[in-house]
Amino acid sequence: MTSKNELQNALKEAIRKNDSIRKGTLRMALTSIRMAEDRKRDELDDDEVIGVLQKEIKSRQETVEDAQKANRPELAEEARAQIVILEEFLPKQMTQEELEELARQAIEQVGAESPREMGQVMKVLVPLLKGRATGQEASQVVRRLLQ
Repeated sequence: MTSKNELQNALKEAIRKNDSIRKGTLRMALTSIRMAEDRKRDELDDDEVIGVLQKEIKSRQETVEDAQKANRPELAEEARAQIVILEEFLPKQMTQEELEELARQAIEQVGAESPREMGQVMKVLVPLLKGRATGQEASQVVRRLLQ
């Protein structure tokens, strides 16, 4: 079953249970997926669906920060609840040790020795992450290892 199908089934279940936050969150995610499919003019594969979900989570994280700055705790709490719902559909996240090991392998494969070669390392590393870690987390690890 694809991630998109899982989202659709979860939406049906949320509608049955009348869970308004879950229902709204899943509808927004599915709408974002449909918009990405329209841009691509083809269906998204699982990795692309995961990418859309990660963008949605990042958007919600920015909403949490903005709501906290604006002293709107109710908005921040709603965005946090949406993040929890969306994270259910992502693959299990990598531990810091697993991410470091993959980063070391990528550095070795490229033969990088300085932070100037970070881009080459990231080109090798990012496809290996497949939604199990963010690019930001990976770049922090690579930067630390190359210094």
